[in-house]
Amino acid sequence: MTSQPHFGLTGLATMGANLARNVAHHDIPVAVHNRTTSRTETFMAEHGAEGPLSAHDSIAGWVGALARPRVLMIMVQAGAATDAVIEEILPHLEAGDILIDGGNANFRDTQRRHEAVGAHGVHFIGSGVSGGEEGALNGPSIMPGGDRAPYEESVRPIFEAIAAQVDGTPCCTYVGPDGAGHYVKMVHNGIEYADMQLIAESYDLLRHGAGLEVPEIARQFERWNESELESFLIEISARVLAKTDEATGRPLVDVILDSAGQKGTGRWTAQDALERGVALTGITEAVFARTLSALKDERVAAADRLAGPTGRAGGADASLAEDLGHALYASKIVSYAQGFAQMAAASEAEGWQLDLGAMATIWRGGCIIRARFLDRIREAYDAEPNLANLMLAEFFAQALERAQEPWRRVVARSAELGIPTPAFSSSLAYYDGYRRARGPASLIQGLRDLFGAHTYRRIDRDGSFHIAWGGDGSEHELG
Repeated sequence: MTSQPHFGLTGLATMGANLARNVAHHDIPVAVHNRTTSRTETFMAEHGAEGPLSAHDSIAGWVGALARPRVLMIMVQAGAATDAVIEEILPHLEAGDILIDGGNANFRDTQRRHEAVGAHGVHFIGSGVSGGEEGALNGPSIMPGGDRAPYEESVRPIFEAIAAQVDGTPCCTYVGPDGAGHYVKMVHNGIEYADMQLIAESYDLLRHGAGLEVPEIARQFERWNESELESFLIEISARVLAKTDEATGRPLVDVILDSAGQKGTGRWTAQDALERGVALTGITEAVFARTLSALKDERVAAADRLAGPTGRAGGADASLAEDLGHALYASKIVSYAQGFAQMAAASEAEGWQLDLGAMATIWRGGCIIRARFLDRIREAYDAEPNLANLMLAEFFAQALERAQEPWRRVVARSAELGIPTPAFSSSLAYYDGYRRARGPASLIQGLRDLFGAHTYRRIDRDGSFHIAWGGDGSEHELG
């Protein structure tokens, strides 16, 4: 490895700083830069001895310090900040250089930037990076998309070195052209929203339906993490629930305000699904649940005004705790099935040719939604690359069948108790809607034809038809 770095990173907030350290820990020289010089100085004072790191206080000096082909990675806030940094860097680059955006960019912005940067002869890669600060330092899941040839030649060795490893396989693969990498990361984050909402609903039901205290709920999550539910989010849920607040001696979860934040990727996922006509119910309900949680003052006022179930027998339903594990697993399958269906729809529409099995492979380690059953997802797509829906794979169809009764009991019992479970309920409704050969949409289409002459199709012959509702009531076939 030459002493003059090919790789540079700008943006030394937590994620960027930890990624730079990760690269240096693999003995790959790294040139770092930050808009605020003091942050660069602090970074070097704390971490400069960890590997071949060099610091630069100007964009010109930073770019000039890199050997060609230059590989420059931007780790700044998505949106206008990313555009500003690109505009500042671009005049210093030469044809053949490689610019990487590693932030949580909207994939449409990445497509735009890919075209604009390419006009200067510079290659552009939009890369999703998942794993939080710990993953960035010790091995994230990386989802690069954009110009493939320069990625393979100059970026892949770096990314595969720093990515998480599972069974000797790096949790990193080329995803597809232009905005494909950031799109897959967006859907990853959407699935993360659904996972977290299902976990929160499980906690709510265990506490206010089954009557368990917080320490016992933490132990329940620990037990789940030793089952087919094993995942990073289940693991850290147990940790959060087991944490005691030092100031009050109460469970930490009891002193945290019940208003969840969001940075936009879940909302983007839901919006994209609406535009593509993908039924993304679980993720969308998770987004809405966070939005509703933010209405804290309104909810406090409504608690004294709006009635709930009367004479409910809640607080000590032990059977609910046993059923919940099955319901959680089934609903989790549905959320992944919806996310993978969305990626398949986007792949076809955008011409990306996504390898869905490969996405499951790189999510097995490093990322927030890593889970035991991702191997099963990979196997499902290996066996049937054009699988219409993950629920149809034999392993998952059987798992959903086994979960049927407890899943339905959980949803029914939560309604009886007045405990909201939008993610559980919508997941079951999606499953039931998908498995029905004939549903009630025929009535909807009849209504649309009556009030808007939108026409309908028949089950017994081809063509479009319309009833003369305001005339003689006869049916007309339309060309």
